[in-house]
Amino acid sequence: MPELPEVETTRRGVMPLLAGRRVTRVTVRDARLRRPVTRDLAGILAGQKLLTVRRRAKYLLFDFERGTLIVHLGMSGSLRVVAASAPTLPHDHVELAFGEARTLRLRDPRRFGLVLWTEAPPEEHALLAHLGPEPFDESFTSRYLFERSRGRALAVKNFVMDAKIVVGVGNIYASEALFRAGVHPARPAGRVSLARYEGLVGHVRTVLAESIEAGGTTLRDFMRNDGEPGYFSQALKVYGREGEACEVCGGAIAMRVIGQRSSFFCRTCQR
Repeated sequence: MPELPEVETTRRGVMPLLAGRRVTRVTVRDARLRRPVTRDLAGILAGQKLLTVRRRAKYLLFDFERGTLIVHLGMSGSLRVVAASAPTLPHDHVELAFGEARTLRLRDPRRFGLVLWTEAPPEEHALLAHLGPEPFDESFTSRYLFERSRGRALAVKNFVMDAKIVVGVGNIYASEALFRAGVHPARPAGRVSLARYEGLVGHVRTVLAESIEAGGTTLRDFMRNDGEPGYFSQALKVYGREGEACEVCGGAIAMRVIGQRSSFFCRTCQR
């Protein structure tokens, strides 16, 4: 599933190509996504100018003159800006043409994505209203995590992966940040000290920033908007490296299922 860095990479690739342009045509080839594509999207968007493209968690927010198109890439979706004359491919379900030159296409083989229109502030939409702070927001602090975690027996890895606590810390990035912070992923969140949360907050931000800079982690179904894979996977310290030597202590990287997700860590470096 595309995570925050992959979605941010997509936003950065799409926005400069389309912002300020008007929609000239909308084609919905298959409306059967996780939720049906908003009806009469062609009529709604016709002639509207795209003002900007924002991101909230893993949602892309296309702000138009009279509302916002909320897009989620689901498990395997991707957005591409292609020439209007480019042939359509299987699973190209939704297409927004911006003049005769550029077309935005949503490809979603598994159809778990979303394309929904709202005229209300998107932050108030039911899909976004419950979300926690962004990891780069000033409100995401060690004190915030410490206070939210008191009395929680939930594993700290699952705690920081909870989008109601903080958005965008997916499985890969949680494993990597916890390794850098020296925190065992199975430690109860309520037993992590304020000082250790201080380190964890910093490493969450660093890992995500490095991944965004690298273009996202290469996943089975994800490629960047330009068709090239991201390369942060080459910098992973623990994720997917079970049995390999820890770069810090030389011990073997371990794997354990925590909250139904594979978690990779060093038994020596993380406590």
